[in-house]
Amino acid sequence: MKLTPLAWLCHSLLPLCALASTGAQAAPWLWSDNSLSYLYGHNYKVDGTGNDIQQTVTFEHASGWRWGDVFLFVDNKWSNGLSGNDGHTYYGEFSPRLSLGKISGQDLRYGIVKDVLIAATYERGEGRNRKYLLGPAVDLAIPGFDRFSLNTYYRKPDGITGKASGQWQINPTWAMTIPLGRSDILFDGYLEWYVNDVGRKGTANYVAKSFHFNPQIKYDVGKALGQTPKRFYAGIEWDYWSDKYGIEDSPGFPTDQNAVSALLKVHF
Repeated sequence: MKLTPLAWLCHSLLPLCALASTGAQAAPWLWSDNSLSYLYGHNYKVDGTGNDIQQTVTFEHASGWRWGDVFLFVDNKWSNGLSGNDGHTYYGEFSPRLSLGKISGQDLRYGIVKDVLIAATYERGEGRNRKYLLGPAVDLAIPGFDRFSLNTYYRKPDGITGKASGQWQINPTWAMTIPLGRSDILFDGYLEWYVNDVGRKGTANYVAKSFHFNPQIKYDVGKALGQTPKRFYAGIEWDYWSDKYGIEDSPGFPTDQNAVSALLKVHF
């Protein structure tokens, strides 16, 4: 039976929850955070014309479990300069991580290393644009950061005819809170570095190595107004991506992206 993306996510969570419940003890779900973001910017490549305005609505979910953690997001993007199906696209990722410290009951802290994990990601775009990623990860205690994780993956595409598999990806994520007057600045984001290219250059199965840097700088508006902190943010997102999606940049089809967007984000 073919599963929809949503059904696939629900189905994937079941064995992880079962692994967490070692007896009828406390619930395996420790904490969760959901958010909706709205971005308004331009100069996005591949998905748009590069000069048109692109609007993005993003749903994000993060949660901690007794066996590890989960992060997922779904982007819906609209390019104002295009119409119909050409003007809309979607993309999502589902990323569970197994904590070796939690499931073994051992303290794996050593130096700045807080925990050692096994990280996985399922990427899903339109059509049969799917990728599977698996590899080791560490959570680090770095002074000044609220959190810092370093994930490494072996990434394998699925369902893309003629595309070679076999890229390694380095993926740090971070968050840092900086006090400012009556409120705070939140500096967070991620970096994705596809270390090697695969296939033979100039052929249909060639996938270029790529570097994607995506930080956000956000002001805690809710806290500044005397409301609940960490609920409503406004700021900017910078999206720098060389050889976007592993497509080599060329004069006829530019794929090096350097885009800045205005950002509104609400947590619930």
